[in-house]
Amino acid sequence: MITWLATDDPFPCIERALAAGSGAPGLLAASAELLPSRLIDAYSHGIFPWYSDGQPVLWWSPDPRMILRPDEFKVSPSLRKTLKRIVRDAVWEVRVDDDFAAVMRACAQAPRHGQHGTWITADIVEAYCSLHHAGQAHSVETWCNGQRVGGLYGVSLGRMFFGESMYASVTDASKIALAALVGHLRQHKVEVIDCQQNTAHLASLGAREITRQAFIAHVQASVDTEPVPWRFDKTILLDVISSAASTAK
Repeated sequence: MITWLATDDPFPCIERALAAGSGAPGLLAASAELLPSRLIDAYSHGIFPWYSDGQPVLWWSPDPRMILRPDEFKVSPSLRKTLKRIVRDAVWEVRVDDDFAAVMRACAQAPRHGQHGTWITADIVEAYCSLHHAGQAHSVETWCNGQRVGGLYGVSLGRMFFGESMYASVTDASKIALAALVGHLRQHKVEVIDCQQNTAHLASLGAREITRQAFIAHVQASVDTEPVPWRFDKTILLDVISSAASTAK
């Protein structure tokens, strides 16, 4: 039985989320509203929204949980070569929070294999933009010749980053943004990027599953710590390139 949340209702215990084989594993609750305060409460407890237009707001806490540890980010030889070119070529930039809402809209329009439509609804954009204005959601953007060609966005609480979506309009543009994010989070001792659910693409970049219990324990230890600063540029990629070179030896 899925819990229906009124405006001031707390989330139910995450162990009440639907189990594997239920048809909607990880589904915990539903609500009529998507308030910024509810979003912060959700992420602080390892819960996230995922739903489509015409549905109520659906709240999820899957088990297992897909994560990427920045120290485990996989840089293929071809991506390492691309990152080195990005760093030395002045036409390429990495920008932070240049146009958060536009990145969300671009993610909403990006085609997804086996998926029709988008879960990034107008209400989602409005709610996350409110978090962005409060300094709790950020975009990392890849630019070339003055045009934004890829990026990602997510929620940042304390020493925890909750990845939401990414897009690319040119090859590897989203990977460049992710590599920059990884380099930045490494520098600030952020140990986990939440990737929510397993995909082959994320796995190819080093993401893996952990138990929900382990994930929640990490979230609880991380979200109330000193927040990460959000100012960096493409030179952060030098750390990722160097780390990739060391791993290859």
